Amino acid sequence: MVVNVCDAIMGSGKTESAITLIREDAEHRYIFITPYLTEVERVKKSCDNRDFKSPQNRGLGKLNDLHVLLAGGENIASTHALFETYNDQTIELIRNGNYRLILDEVFQAVQIVPISPADLRMLRGNMMYVDDKLRVHWVGDSYEGRFEDLRDMCMTGNVILYNDCLLLWKFPVEVFQAFDEVIILTYMFDAQVQKYYFDVNGIEVRKIGTVCDEGVYRFSAEQHTPLYIKDIPVKVHVVDDQKLNKIGEPYTSLSVSWYRGAKGTPGQPLLRQLQGNLVNLFRNKYASPTDKNLWTTFKDFMEPLKGKGYTKGFVSCNVRATNAYRDRDKLAYCVNIYYNPLLKGYFQEQGVEVREDEYALSEMIQWVWRSAIRDGHEIWIYIPSRRMRELFCGWLNSLAA
Repeated sequence: MVVNVCDAIMGSGKTESAITLIREDAEHRYIFITPYLTEVERVKKSCDNRDFKSPQNRGLGKLNDLHVLLAGGENIASTHALFETYNDQTIELIRNGNYRLILDEVFQAVQIVPISPADLRMLRGNMMYVDDKLRVHWVGDSYEGRFEDLRDMCMTGNVILYNDCLLLWKFPVEVFQAFDEVIILTYMFDAQVQKYYFDVNGIEVRKIGTVCDEGVYRFSAEQHTPLYIKDIPVKVHVVDDQKLNKIGEPYTSLSVSWYRGAKGTPGQPLLRQLQGNLVNLFRNKYASPTDKNLWTTFKDFMEPLKGKGYTKGFVSCNVRATNAYRDRDKLAYCVNIYYNPLLKGYFQEQGVEVREDEYALSEMIQWVWRSAIRDGHEIWIYIPSRRMRELFCGWLNSLAA
């Protein structure tokens, strides 16, 4: 199996190319999967000649309605959340319907199942067992209770035990194999979990691009670099202030472990210092109105960093595919991204190279692109982590080369 990946920077016309393909290709049925409902509606409106349907909960859940729509041969637009619940019946209906998949943005094809060690020990002794391939099986199907979601995942055969304490859920690769063709729309794919998932499952990837012909975007066999990206380095202004940046000088500063350590320190001096930096930044250095500010940290540590004039501009550091902040031009990126060490260990044991710096950079770029830069406007950004600042400035320099 070969998966086509349109790996192109934001603004390259990936979604527009998909819309053109869907509108003009009347021979195939399509399933369009995207992270957000707003994009679902955009595709339905833009492809009005294909009469896309979205699954609804009509009393038996959205997955049941999806199966009804698939059986009727409908074109479907829905979200990642529903896509993650696909099962054997879904796979069979997709295969019989000769569908093509367009997946807007990668999704977590391998995930850590949140469960406490105590609960895991209890379940292993009563409700589940692990075979010699570390695959987790649920004992019986009559269980009702707080672990029903875990039961359903185990019954798909895609939950494994890793390091004798961790459950990993792997999305069934048969879903992708059921489609006549798969096209993924993303940027910096080689650093993403889904790339490693494909490597583990032996799925070949073919990179494609986009081209704009007389104002119409289409997929192309070659990857093209949009002319506008050479303007990006002169429109992105990274704060160069030794005093503000000092807190992030150690290479692992502002990582999750740094925040946990800072929060556990009596008086939390580092968090107070960072909060003071943000107040100084937005009130004095930027002197920007509230509705122009955008900032982030890890969600669990937002509270001690809040301050008057910028609190409402908080946006999660893993947000994607939203245009709600495209008027914001004063930014603060207060995180240092590392790959989850348990997932990293799992993939490395499977012989997969994990590109941690590229992953961190890709996550940051996605966040930055929620701002005014997506419309070609200038932005100013504070990046206190030396590691993240160096990665981002290196990327900007590569665009200008």
